[in-house]
Amino acid sequence: MPTKMIKDFLQLESSGGIILMIAALLALVASNSPLASLYTSALEVPFTIALGDWAISKAILLWINDGMMAIFFLLIGLELKREILEGQLSSADQIVLPAIAAVGGMLIPALVFSGINWGVGPNMNGWAIPTATDIAFALGIMALLGNRVPLALKVLLTAIAIFDDLGAIIIIALFYTAELSLISLALAAVALLGLLILNRSGVTAKTPYILVGLVLWVCVLKSGVHATLAGVALGFAIPLNGKTKDSASPLKNLEHNLHPWVAYMILPVFAFANAGVSLVGITMETVLAPLTLGIAGGLFIGKQIGVFSFTWVAVKSKLCRLPEGTNWVQIYALALLTGIGFTMSLFIGGLAFDDPEIGSQVRIGVLSGSILSALSGYLLLKLSPVPQKNQTAEKT
Repeated sequence: MPTKMIKDFLQLESSGGIILMIAALLALVASNSPLASLYTSALEVPFTIALGDWAISKAILLWINDGMMAIFFLLIGLELKREILEGQLSSADQIVLPAIAAVGGMLIPALVFSGINWGVGPNMNGWAIPTATDIAFALGIMALLGNRVPLALKVLLTAIAIFDDLGAIIIIALFYTAELSLISLALAAVALLGLLILNRSGVTAKTPYILVGLVLWVCVLKSGVHATLAGVALGFAIPLNGKTKDSASPLKNLEHNLHPWVAYMILPVFAFANAGVSLVGITMETVLAPLTLGIAGGLFIGKQIGVFSFTWVAVKSKLCRLPEGTNWVQIYALALLTGIGFTMSLFIGGLAFDDPEIGSQVRIGVLSGSILSALSGYLLLKLSPVPQKNQTAEKT
C-alpha cells in the first residue's frame, strides 16, 4: 500500500476516533441528566418500512445496530479484501506479526473473562465481548501524541485490528446466531449467488451490487443470522479491478466514499446510542459483578498480556521482527491500546445479552476497561523517550 494512502487512512481513522470519544461522552451526559428519559425513549421509537403485507418494524436503536452497522461491516469487508489482495495481508512476512498478536489479543481476554465468570449463570455468553479492538478509538489516542508515535506502530495497530475484525465476524456468525429461518436463508443464498455472478461476469458498476446487497441484507435479517454479516459478504463481492488497467477500482472507490460516512456519522451515532448508561443506583456490587469485572479485566489485563506476550514470543523465536523504528516500550503501549474495545465490544455485548440490567453491566465493563486501556497506553507513549528519528520529525 502506498505511504500516502496509509497516512490518509490513519488520519481519517484518528480524527474519527476523537469524534467517537465525544459521542460516547455525550451519551453518558445525556443518560445522567434531566434528558435521560428523552434519550431512552427516542431510541425506543418504532420505525416501520412496509410494502403491502411485507414489513420490517424495529426500534430506532435496532435500526442503528442492524442497519447502519451493516454499512460499517461493508467497509470492513472492503478493507479486508483489499488488504488480502494487495495490502498488509497480501504476503506472509506482512501477516505473521499482526496475526500472532491478534490471536493472543483474542484468546487471552476470552480466558480472563471465562475464568472470572465460570459457572455464573448465563454470563458465559459474553465471553467474546473483550476480544475486540476499536481501531478508530485507538488511533484517535495515538493522534493526540502526534509524531511521538512512529507510523510503523500505527500501521501495526491497524493490521492487528483488521485481524480482530475478521475474528469478530467469525465469532458473530458462529456463536451469536438466533433461530434460523430456512426460507430466508435460501433466499439469502440466492442473493449471494447473484453477487457472485455479477463479480464473475465482470460487472464493475456498483449499483447492481448495492441493489442485490439490499435484498441480501433483508433476507439475512429475517433468517436469524445477524444482518451485519450481509455487509461483509457484499464487501467481498465488490471487484477490486476495473474493466481495464486504467479504470478506477470499484472497491477502492466505494471504500473511499464510505470512510467519511462511517468515521464521522455511523460510528459516532452508534456510540451515542449504545454508550449511554445511567449511573443512578450503580453500587459497588454492580461494579464488582463477575460480568463487569470479566469484561473490564479481559480488555485491560487480557488484551495487554495477550498481544504483548504473543508478540514477544513470535519475535524472540525469529518468526518475525519488530517494525522498523519501534521498540518494546512502544509495543507494550500498543498492547495496552488494543484493550480499547468500545464499538465492537458494545456491539457483541448487545448480541450476547438483551436484558437491560445486564446491558448496564456490559456497558460499565466495556467503558471502564476501554478507559483504563486508553489512559495507560496514552501515558506510556507520552512519558517514554522519543526515538531519535521521531525527535527529528517532531522538530521539522
